[in-house]
Parts: sequence; structure tokens; C-alpha cells
Amino acid sequence: MQPTYKILIVDDEQQSRSLIRKLLNNFFPALVIEEADSVNTAIQKIHSYSPHLIFLDIQMRGETAFDLLDKFQQIDFGIIFTTAYSEFALKAFRYSAMDYLLKPLDAEEFKLAVEKALIRINNEIAPAVGQLKYLKQIQSLQNLPDKLTIPTTDGFLFIQVADIIYCSALSNYTEFHLLSKQKLLSSHTLGYYNDLLEGHNFFRVHRSYLVNIAHIKMYKKGDGGSLVMNTGEEIEVSRNNKEAFLKILKM
Repeated sequence: MQPTYKILIVDDEQQSRSLIRKLLNNFFPALVIEEADSVNTAIQKIHSYSPHLIFLDIQMRGETAFDLLDKFQQIDFGIIFTTAYSEFALKAFRYSAMDYLLKPLDAEEFKLAVEKALIRINNEIAPAVGQLKYLKQIQSLQNLPDKLTIPTTDGFLFIQVADIIYCSALSNYTEFHLLSKQKLLSSHTLGYYNDLLEGHNFFRVHRSYLVNIAHIKMYKKGDGGSLVMNTGEEIEVSRNNKEAFLKILKM
């Protein structure tokens, strides 16, 4: 039996709260919904109502969503930020946001964000626990989309998966190398994208490299070997991954 999820909408604009409530009622009629129009009211509602998921506007009457969250030593509820300002995106994800929606809200993006959040809540995802199961469920929800959303300091960039030549690890960040010769830096790890791009014809040939097989020009033999991409760039294949990679090439 599915649990009853309690939702709290925190926004100082009545029109915004009404729209979120309407979208929730249309797509998820079984949810229990409460509202708060200020940081103080939201804090009271969180203590008394114990919501599973909060839709949280970032700027409210001189206060911010981060002022609210800083009142809690432990955040035991999911957060979907809703705002008209993209510059808060990176800070939002530092507060473990499940998603970040820009106003005006798009109905389909909203629906997908809530579906993802409820899956995560239902599986009680904790850091490094159940992450692969969660990502695979999200992937099936998205039905292998042809676009990927990259969080940046300015907001989000949407790139075509087919335009990604390869991804490289930079510490805990991932750098995307695109057909346009553009490079994009994401705050997610290479392991995160390795799981997310499963089924998209990508293979992790090295702990530092995730390649799009469609953009491989040549494989050079060697201890592990190396790949020459269509752009002329050469990427090392680790000895541990060589056998599995060559099997995929033969397939």
C-alpha cells in the first residue's frame, strides 16, 4: 500500500500557491496539501504538519528560503525550489534540493519533478544508499530523453545527449566535451552521469572518462589501449575496463 504523502507549498504569492495546488491536484490527486505564505508560518507548519515534500519559493517578503532551512539542524523532508530567479540554482542544490523549477512553471516539467521526488521519498534515499536504484527508476520515468539538464552557477543548460563526445572527471565535478567544442562544468560527479546515461550508448572506459560510443573513430591496441574520438582527441582505456569495452564494440 502506497503511503499518503503530505505536501507543503511555501510561497508569499497566493497566485503561485494556487497554481502549484492546481497542478498537484491534476496530476497527483491523492496528495494531502497544506500552504504557508511566509517563513515563520512555514516553520510552524513544518513542525506541526511534518511534510514529506515542500515546494519552496526562494524570495519571500525580504526573507529567503535559505533563512528558513537554516532554522533546521536536520532536513528530513524533500525540497523542490520554485523561483523566477535562476542565479540561486547552485546554492539550492547545496541544500540537497530534489529539483529546481523556474517560474512560470511548465506543467510537464513540474509533473516529472514531483514523480522523481516521490520515488526518492518512497525509497528513503540517503547519501550513497539506494542511489543506483533511484537513478534507474528516474531513467525509466524519463524514457531515455534526448536532452540532459546540466546545473550551472547561472541556472540550467539543456544539451542534446547525442552532442556529448565524452565526459571527464575533475575531482568531484564533471566536464562535458561537446561537438560544438564547448566545454561545460557540472557539480555532479562522473559516477552520477555514468548511471544517468546508461542506455544512451555511453561507456566508462576509465575512472576519469565516460565516452559516447557513437563518436569513437578508432581503438588503438595497448595495455589498456586508447580511443581516438572523431574530434581527434585521444582517451585512455583502463586495463580493468578493456575487456568489457571490447565486448561492447563487437556487439
